[in-house]
Amino acid sequence: MIEYIKGELAELTPALAVVEAYGVGYALNISLNTYTAIQGKSEVKLYVHECLVTGGRDDSYTLFGFFNKQERSLYELLITVSGVGANTARMILSSLTPADLCSAIANGDERLLKGVKGIGLKTAQRIIVDLKDKIVSLGIADELHVGTSTTTVPVNTATRDEAVSALVMLGFSPAPSAKVVTSILVSQPDMPVEQVVKMALKQIK
Repeated sequence: MIEYIKGELAELTPALAVVEAYGVGYALNISLNTYTAIQGKSEVKLYVHECLVTGGRDDSYTLFGFFNKQERSLYELLITVSGVGANTARMILSSLTPADLCSAIANGDERLLKGVKGIGLKTAQRIIVDLKDKIVSLGIADELHVGTSTTTVPVNTATRDEAVSALVMLGFSPAPSAKVVTSILVSQPDMPVEQVVKMALKQIK
């Protein structure tokens, strides 16, 4: 499993980035958001989603690259929704910023989602219903500072990721771990990782 690829940006188009690492050029499908974020850079780090399609005449192995973990997480959530494939998910993330998409889902903004090419009313409603709770439980809404009627407090994403990873290694599920860790860091943003983990162990059900 590839977590990320870091190296020289050899080629770049609005839909594809070629990153050279240790003499190997990796072609990654990207969104316009990622294109904008890495445009003009000589070295980049892209978080990877791997897609392996088998069973047809020609098997395919495709890499998708994202400028940050939040965009990748949203992409991976989108493709779980019935009727939303890889290309549609990338189209959504090319039309809306991760923060705007997260806000649209959190606030039930069907109109904004319908503005994306290829997204009808039923698909927009399905995205909202399927993902509204997930973007909260996984902590994505907090990381992108998205709220409904209240303002969220930024959290230290590095501490959060490290704490959640530690809890997952201890056998806890990612979603409840992320929710508890995020709530701890919202109230105590400067708490060190080890203390966050200890406190989370007492709170996770």
